[in-house]
Amino acid sequence: MMHMTFYWGIKATILFDSWRTDSWTSYLLSLVALFAVAAFYQYMEDRRLRFKLLATRSKPSPIAAPLLEPAPFSVSVPVARAATAVLFGVNSAIGYLLMLAVMSFNAGVFLAVVVGLAAGYFLFRSSGEEDMVVVENPCACA
Repeated sequence: MMHMTFYWGIKATILFDSWRTDSWTSYLLSLVALFAVAAFYQYMEDRRLRFKLLATRSKPSPIAAPLLEPAPFSVSVPVARAATAVLFGVNSAIGYLLMLAVMSFNAGVFLAVVVGLAAGYFLFRSSGEEDMVVVENPCACA
């Protein structure tokens, strides 16, 4: 029987009929695996955003920004766009699989995924590079 509300317990079916937990060992290993996949999701999102940044950096900019460091290597725009699209597809698939795992309604699975996403964000995406905004200031008095 499939649960339709959150429940605590070691017996859960995650994603596939063959992925059933019936002991503490299998349950804890499943939670660790879900935690790792959720953190990997954030890592892949960071890689995708960096490829997207490379694709936009390789275009000539009309605004001169001498204080920004140049891209470490030049990547052609079509290659960077293709890599970004592939990473978006892979990351979307991982995200949907994590969502389906949470839909098992097991509270431990839910916590493992949420804590894994938070830990992955902290490790891979909290540096603030994606929030960098360049503001052109024509006034030299500021």
